[in-house]
Amino acid sequence: METKHLHQSDSSLVRVVRFIRGREPIVLFGMLAVVLLSWGFVELAGEVTEGDTATFDRWAVLNLRQDGDLSQPLGPAWLAEAGRDLTGLGGISVLLIAIAASAGFLAINRSYRLLLVLLVSAFGGMGMSLMMKHWFSRPRPDIVPHLSHVYTSSFPSGHSMMSAVVYLTLAALIAPVLRHFWVRVYVIAVAVFLSFLVGVSRVYMGVHYPTDVLAGWAAGLVWALLCWLIARAIPVRRIQTQMRP
Repeated sequence: METKHLHQSDSSLVRVVRFIRGREPIVLFGMLAVVLLSWGFVELAGEVTEGDTATFDRWAVLNLRQDGDLSQPLGPAWLAEAGRDLTGLGGISVLLIAIAASAGFLAINRSYRLLLVLLVSAFGGMGMSLMMKHWFSRPRPDIVPHLSHVYTSSFPSGHSMMSAVVYLTLAALIAPVLRHFWVRVYVIAVAVFLSFLVGVSRVYMGVHYPTDVLAGWAAGLVWALLCWLIARAIPVRRIQTQMRP
């Protein structure tokens, strides 16, 4: 019986090793990131719900405004204008344009499966964002005047989440057809940087607490990673770089 038990244990270990060897390290890293980010979102949501982050959130929002005049953001006038421009990159209008343009490109290239991944990722992410906002129903910051119009609740930040979902999903779909490693890294880095700028601008505009943005980034990354893992299983149709006569 003991020999049989050891044989079964060895067989299980062999199957685990074969499973890991059959997966690329980047895929395993992606799975690990999904688990860690999901855990981080749950922990952060718990802290916010219990009010443990209130002091930090208020401190961060107040320190981005001028002393003596909370209606004026910190820094010169051009920085406030830049903040409005950057926050627009995560707005629904800009994101819909990016989605439509990318969907048209994939349709022309006949990459219908990737097109489906893009649409499910983008519109599924929007639905998840609205559901979570309704579930948590956290009020917007009321300690400073808002510099941007808002229509929904605060947690998580929809701009931060959707910019991560859309830009990172687009980067994940584009990267596999790029030949050079550093070009792929550059595309993904640009997507991350855009999402970062959008999130920071939301706090600067006074319409979100920092924890709203952190939660939005985490949720957006989880959703984008899940869609990326699905996209990796889909054969990629190479992009035609030369026009036929």
